[in-house]
Amino acid sequence: MQKKQKKLNLGFTLVEVMAVLIIVGLLATVAVTNFMGQTDKAKVSTTKANLKVLHNAVLQFKMDTGRYPTEEEGLYALIEEPTDVEGWQPGGYLNSTNLPYDGWKHEFIYQLDPESGKPFVIISYGADDEPEGEDYNADLYSTDAN
Repeated sequence: MQKKQKKLNLGFTLVEVMAVLIIVGLLATVAVTNFMGQTDKAKVSTTKANLKVLHNAVLQFKMDTGRYPTEEEGLYALIEEPTDVEGWQPGGYLNSTNLPYDGWKHEFIYQLDPESGKPFVIISYGADDEPEGEDYNADLYSTDAN
């Protein structure tokens, strides 16, 4: 009687390992792409919310003092009392002693009498922090956020 030896297959072939690595890589790419898109959307939402807060704070400053902050004072007039105003709200116009940043950690730009014809505008230059741009590099304006 001959004994038949069973061949045990205890490992994976190179083709099987490569297939698994390719599938894992594709899944990781899809997950990262979806996550990055959500992160950028959240930054835009945060920026729009901060623009609304700042816009309303400037309007409240105007109601209390009778004028808008000058471009030289900028948004700092919301947290630090200018020397030549009366009626400035003690404690300032924001819930913080610091000015907020946009979603990309850039400072907001404050302009009086912009080309839009509005009395003032607060601007975020988007992800690239440069004027103009598309998608997440697009400029966001406080006059659009309200």
